[in-house]
Amino acid sequence: MQNERSAGCEWRLRCGGRGEGVQVAAGSVALSVRARWRLCLDYKPGNTLGGLISYPYVPHIHMLRITFAIRSTVSREHFWSIHRTRTLVTMSPSTPPSAAEVATFIGTMNEDYMGKHKAFEDDFWSTKMALKGASFDHLSASKQELDDFLGDKKKLAEVAKMLRAAETATSGSIPSSQLKTLRVMKKTFETYCFDLDADAQALRRTITEKEHALEQKRNTMKLGMRDPANGEFQAASTVALRQLVRSSPDERVRRAAWEGMRSVGPAIVEDFCEIVQLRNRFAKACGFEDYYDYCVQSAEGISKRQLFAILDDLEQKTRSVLADRRAALAARHGEAAVEAWNLDFFMAGDATVRMDPYFPFENAVRVWAETFSALGIKYRGAKLRLDLCDREHKYSNGFCHWPVPSYFARGADGAATWVPSQANFTSLASPAQLGSGHTALRTLLHEGGHAAHFANVTQDSPLCSQERPPMSAAYAENQSMFLDSYQNDAAWLVRYAKSRAGKVIPWDVLEASLRAEHQKSPFDLRSMLAVPFFERRLYELADDDVTPAAVLALADAVELTVQLGAGQRPLLAVPHILAAESSCIYHGYVLAEMSVHQTRAHFVRKYGRLVDEPQIGADLEKIYWNPGMTEQFFDLVHNMTGKPLTADDWVSRLSEDLDGLLAREKADYEAGVEGGGAGSRAGAGTELDLNCSLQLVHGDEVVADSDADGGFAGACDKYREWVCATFLDDAGVQPPAKRAKSE
Repeated sequence: MQNERSAGCEWRLRCGGRGEGVQVAAGSVALSVRARWRLCLDYKPGNTLGGLISYPYVPHIHMLRITFAIRSTVSREHFWSIHRTRTLVTMSPSTPPSAAEVATFIGTMNEDYMGKHKAFEDDFWSTKMALKGASFDHLSASKQELDDFLGDKKKLAEVAKMLRAAETATSGSIPSSQLKTLRVMKKTFETYCFDLDADAQALRRTITEKEHALEQKRNTMKLGMRDPANGEFQAASTVALRQLVRSSPDERVRRAAWEGMRSVGPAIVEDFCEIVQLRNRFAKACGFEDYYDYCVQSAEGISKRQLFAILDDLEQKTRSVLADRRAALAARHGEAAVEAWNLDFFMAGDATVRMDPYFPFENAVRVWAETFSALGIKYRGAKLRLDLCDREHKYSNGFCHWPVPSYFARGADGAATWVPSQANFTSLASPAQLGSGHTALRTLLHEGGHAAHFANVTQDSPLCSQERPPMSAAYAENQSMFLDSYQNDAAWLVRYAKSRAGKVIPWDVLEASLRAEHQKSPFDLRSMLAVPFFERRLYELADDDVTPAAVLALADAVELTVQLGAGQRPLLAVPHILAAESSCIYHGYVLAEMSVHQTRAHFVRKYGRLVDEPQIGADLEKIYWNPGMTEQFFDLVHNMTGKPLTADDWVSRLSEDLDGLLAREKADYEAGVEGGGAGSRAGAGTELDLNCSLQLVHGDEVVADSDADGGFAGACDKYREWVCATFLDDAGVQPPAKRAKSE
């Protein structure tokens, strides 16, 4: 197929190879690449541009986008694997910009973006935390302004023009950091810029408004459980309900708490159905198969079909492992043990109760800081704000967001000024509740990992260090999930799991926990898989089939298929599926968990250990964190581990013989005790160097601030005192008077 025209210079494109061919319209060429393509260009002034395109097969890349930047003296070739087809551009010769001009252009774009970004993030935090004066109307408005900025086709054209001009400059005259930044900017604007008519633009605004209305409804719904003892309603967040399902010795309470979580679905499903329909209409107007396809291509750079080729393979490899563990549990405790509200309790046995004294919540912040400090993790001057305790109307999931992403602001003279990040992260701890300290610490390690990642992106624009598409969801979750995995390691537990009296966790308690973790690990994997499998099928429904009854039934059907029974956390209680920023990204957790096990295995081979190894922090910073969005997730995993991403290490861990696992972990535990590791943690009052400032808040109340309270350790100590005074008595139990005060 050929297309010729005059546009400053003539060009002709010839395509050959297997595939769906080339479509040409209005001077653009759309490519759908299914097989082997190779791009060869030959251009001389006054002649035509001809090319044969072929591309070697890569398992996870089937879509190809080609962009040509043509100048009149030297032929150039530019192509890369992305997620959308785009326009073939020709441009007339022009004077290349100087590095100072490019720096000024980037700086102006950064300032314009940051104004929109920070306004939205401030509104996001205030509404999620239910602060005084928080306004969902303001959140909708600031979100729309940010969307309008990112979807501004004029800005895309400006960035594309500057990039083309910069790429024609004399070799070496434009710093590579500027070219990388312009390419990320272009990719970001391309993710949001579509040829939308007025109706589609209005549809996008309507979706934003309805999403925030549903979020407000979800945040203010009457959520809790009926006390089986007296029938009275007890208000509780989904996190508190889930903790009761895990730990209450009374099956009636566990079932009531599970039914409380399940009540979320019927309460939100009617409004959610309308949003699903609108999201699909918008995605199709943008040229995608459906909303899930839109999200995965925007974030991961692969199609929905390619993603589920990976997930389907993982599902098949782990189905029998789950079936065997369910059967073993039923054989040991009876069929009632595999009911959704009983699974976690019977898998844990008394491990949750026995572990609880070694994870006092009031010490969790310090343990997180000590863990990261020993790994050599720094925050490069970041400001961290943490809101950790549960309360009414607070958003029911932990998260970390960045009102200010880290980047280097460069002047026209090339001088760089470091802009440290500002991070907000949260958990939903109920300090006196059984198991709360353990859960809160995992959240701290996880969200603190996010904060460390985005404090260490060292590129020239905040667009390289923000967590919305086109950033890969898998990349965003990779290192946070790696860091929270430490909580399962005996070598870490012997150093950091201590009672209020300073007693190290005994081996028999740890062994019970490891047995429980081995039992439940395939359940956790399949619970994670259920979310993307549900969302895929949800957005594949025809509009007329998206009804409340159908969606509720679909959620039940997916749980039965993927989890082999009702889920411990009902799918419609998963908050990610409702919010615009987190819907259809849960697959990122699955891909990230694959990389976690692969990365752990790599570090064990390289350093012989995972715990308290400062080179791990250095490697995370250099290979995973510094590049930001200038590198692709699959490439980063390969750069770190030396091999492509696979599920092999994860599946191997799931299938590991229990006796072998316990023997290995016991050896690590004993080495920690014999080597003095159990006493190696810094004592109370010792300064910790994470190179950041820390503010600990409870809603609008500032509880502790490292700038005002004697540094990081001083803030940790003050927060500990506040937790004890607000929630706990001397035995770590919450008295009624203090409970009322906290509410």
